[in-house]
Amino acid sequence: MTSTDDIEQRELMLNRFKRLFNELMRGEIARNNFAAWEIDILIDFNACELPTRRRVEILRQYQRAVERQLDAGPGPPMLLSHFLALRERRRAAESTE
Repeated sequence: MTSTDDIEQRELMLNRFKRLFNELMRGEIARNNFAAWEIDILIDFNACELPTRRRVEILRQYQRAVERQLDAGPGPPMLLSHFLALRERRRAAESTE
């Protein structure tokens, strides 16, 4: 792939991620056609338990992290569980400093 094709693919992936994320936030999936990585995100999302009071805040942080990831390089978007693990490691490292 050329760099132009790569950028175009990342933009398409980011748009699909944003659409999926908005559907998850609304609690209503409005389609039945998914890319393989979208199915992985849906399964992972259902497996992750988030504190109710901080759910929206954590999900917005996840959304921003995926947007930064796709701006910087290729996808697919990281899973929520991966984001939560990175977040926990970062917090643990900060608490030991």
